[in-house]
Amino acid sequence: MIKPLTAAISSLLLFSVMGSCAHAQDAQGAAPANASSVDKNKKDADAAKKEKVTNLDQVIVTGVRTPKAVDEIPGAITVVGKAEIQHTLLVTDDATAVLARAVPGYAESSQAMSNTGETLRGRIPLRLLDGVPQGSPLREGTRNGTFTDMGIVGRVEVINGPSASEGIGAAGGIINYISKVPTKEGNETTVTMRYSTQGPRDSGGWKTGVTFTRKEDSYDLLLSGSHIDRGVTYDGNGRRIGLNTSGSLADSLSDNIFLKAGYNFGEGNDQRVQASYSHFKIDGKGDYYQVLGCRGPTDDPPCAVPRTNTSEKGHIYGSKDAFNDFEQYAVEYTHNKLFGGALDINVYQANQAMRYLPELTDDKQDPLIAPLGTLWDQSEIRAKKKGIRTSWTRPDLFLTGLELHVGVDYVKDQADQRLALTNRLWVPPMKYDSTAPYAQLSYDIGPVTLSGGMRHEDDTLKVDSYTTTYYRNRVFVQGGSLNYKENLKNIGGIWRITDEWSAFASYSEGFTLPNIGIPLRNINVPGQSVDRISDLQPIIFKNDEFGFNWRGDFASFGATHYISKSPFGASLAIDPHSNDFILSRAPVRIEGTELTGDWQINPTWKITGLYSHIKGATSFWATDPAGRFPAGDLKKPMGVLDINPDKLAGSVTWNFLANADATLGFTSLFGRHISGSDTRPYDGATFSYDEQTHGYTLWDLGVNYDMGRSGKLSFGVENLFDKQYILTWSQLAGYQNYWSGRGRVTSVTYSITF
Repeated sequence: MIKPLTAAISSLLLFSVMGSCAHAQDAQGAAPANASSVDKNKKDADAAKKEKVTNLDQVIVTGVRTPKAVDEIPGAITVVGKAEIQHTLLVTDDATAVLARAVPGYAESSQAMSNTGETLRGRIPLRLLDGVPQGSPLREGTRNGTFTDMGIVGRVEVINGPSASEGIGAAGGIINYISKVPTKEGNETTVTMRYSTQGPRDSGGWKTGVTFTRKEDSYDLLLSGSHIDRGVTYDGNGRRIGLNTSGSLADSLSDNIFLKAGYNFGEGNDQRVQASYSHFKIDGKGDYYQVLGCRGPTDDPPCAVPRTNTSEKGHIYGSKDAFNDFEQYAVEYTHNKLFGGALDINVYQANQAMRYLPELTDDKQDPLIAPLGTLWDQSEIRAKKKGIRTSWTRPDLFLTGLELHVGVDYVKDQADQRLALTNRLWVPPMKYDSTAPYAQLSYDIGPVTLSGGMRHEDDTLKVDSYTTTYYRNRVFVQGGSLNYKENLKNIGGIWRITDEWSAFASYSEGFTLPNIGIPLRNINVPGQSVDRISDLQPIIFKNDEFGFNWRGDFASFGATHYISKSPFGASLAIDPHSNDFILSRAPVRIEGTELTGDWQINPTWKITGLYSHIKGATSFWATDPAGRFPAGDLKKPMGVLDINPDKLAGSVTWNFLANADATLGFTSLFGRHISGSDTRPYDGATFSYDEQTHGYTLWDLGVNYDMGRSGKLSFGVENLFDKQYILTWSQLAGYQNYWSGRGRVTSVTYSITF
């Protein structure tokens, strides 16, 4: 840890000395002035900067790590603010539901502890909590969307599309959950209580949360804790929904503790030290077990009338409850006037564990332990990481409007996966070290901002020798290491045409690993060595994007079109024998269009809307490692495991009283039929893919009534019309995945602040 830290600080100081020699005037690390202030005097420009930085609806820190105006970043960025988060929490406490409602390219919520199928622009996003990565790129367990209580989140910043700015893993983009900050001088305590039900007694759920804040000139403090007790869930037909095989929110308990303290010091309080601690754990209660459904006459075994998975009272003997356990520590130091720039150093450590429900599947059998077909087992992923993120931002370098942003990131990541009931190794211990220096320049030229930069990934993967399971023929795999060295570039520009219109274009590259645990555990041929497995090669994403935005006094509208390519990409498929996920390494091309808009009709009425269209294609076969044939053409459409159908969402808010409002919203996923086929020239093998899904529309309602000093009373309804539907990704035949979506859920929330 000492060596990367020393290198990071040395690099930052070197750049800072260069910058201070070239431009000795003292400047703060605020966002550059907007286009309308260019022709004004310096005093007015500085005032505009300060105003822009303090308006959180117009700035973003993700990817730039210092407040920067949204209209100076060339790309599609979504900031999910306090109002959107609070409205979503009225109808559901799902951590990812707010993204499905507010972010155009985000897929439907899985409504589970697992976030299988929850992609951003057709790829897995990198999720952060206050800049700290959640989960592990070594073994993506589709659990990284449920890692905190949304009650402590003040805003969510989303960079859409592949990006290397925050490190590896941002294939679909970056989603940074930013915790709340104290805003009121003195002490403030907020107590929140929520009750939800679907009618049946066992569907009831309770939440209790307390947040205490204190703010003074030199320090601030935030302490928060919550407890949620969830019942089982029912679909629109009043039938219990089956527990999700990869982890369910239903029939669970969750606890969250979040602590954050900051101390300001130095001349003008230009320096700050902040420490935070977060611990979130959700446990299944184990009161129910899943009863499998049947898709119809073509299922095995067949049935005359389709029926979805359901849950019955009981417990599988000897099994353990599913859980998510996320714990992280972080210490951050900032200096806003270091050699004319702003320094930020963030040191963190995160420990994560995820356990899945028991399964009686072929790939978990072992005749040395129990007769074939009788062995229940459940897997558990353990991951831990520690790292340091650094940045130094110097405005007005050499020229007015020229900004330099440099830093070094270092992370040490470890992960493995075991079969918990029999203590068998399923995925061997993997260690990943990454050192990534980066530099970025942006230049404001009147109404135009140009930016470009590069991040260099110098990474090493080490895997111990191991033996696969009985199902994979107990083959010995020689351990080894792989080195990844990549230069990841970005360039873009944004033109603020008028005070209302702007247009942008950008090119960016992203870097991630291909869920390494899956190909490692699926090896079944002797004589394999880790350093010779082609599926472990990285995925490089190249993203072209352009769009425009219009922002009027009472309305706004934006449109974005993007094309994302990866010559040696990755997509998910289902093994027809084990029904488990398998990784397909072949070229990938994804193209999409996103529209967003809102209209404040008058002080009483407001309308918002968004639309997303995504399509993707890959090859039926990858390049042959022996060099006999190249990868196929892009003739295989990418289905719901990667890309959701078109989405249309909107809401209307009515402030019917000075202290009361109501929001009616809807989310509609369209039906889709995709198909493709190809013949491999080398051996005449034929391939085909056909997928059809049916769409649905859900409505939700939230009503708030502010009683002043007596508190705030809120009423929420999810799935207002009690629609019966099958989740889109459950419409694709897979392992025990035939689930209905939630029916109507009614909730009452009371909060009081004193």
